[in-house]
Amino acid sequence: MNSQESLARLKDGNARFVEDKLDGKLQDSARRNDLVGGQQPYAIILSCADSRVVPELAFDAGLGELFVVRVAGNVANNSSIASMEYAVAHCGSKLVVVLGHQSCGAVTAAMNGGDNGHNLNHLLSHITPALAACAKDASVTEVVKKNAELTVKEICNRSSIIKNAVDSGDVKVVPAYYNLDSGKVDFLD
Repeated sequence: MNSQESLARLKDGNARFVEDKLDGKLQDSARRNDLVGGQQPYAIILSCADSRVVPELAFDAGLGELFVVRVAGNVANNSSIASMEYAVAHCGSKLVVVLGHQSCGAVTAAMNGGDNGHNLNHLLSHITPALAACAKDASVTEVVKKNAELTVKEICNRSSIIKNAVDSGDVKVVPAYYNLDSGKVDFLD
């Protein structure tokens, strides 16, 4: 499956999720047994750790279909980039989706500023470029979308593995936005 086919599959799965018509396939003991020897997820999802955002459900995906990396604010830090590199280099994934979402707490915390302690301040520093790229009165939604767009660029800038795969046309990296209220994913590219 190439990147365009992977993207179409995600969109189809999300449409089923929004319409409450989940297939629920590839989620049984037979599928678990099929995956014991390895995995070949068709897409990587860099998602926020928010408990309301569950990529496997939002895209109606089964076991072994998505390589999900979750970190608050869906930021591209060393560990999240390394995880995505693994999926591209060793699992054959052809699509990376940076999935921001409605009412993101990490983005809200970055917008509010202040001292959140060493670790959280470090995490929120990855969102600072999105704040700088938006107007002072930007909404959380605007900053979340800008953060997803800039994170796409950051992934390619900081990972030669992913950049080379993108440059060769083998992999695509796209920003997206998950609407908590409807469950719909808007692809931003």
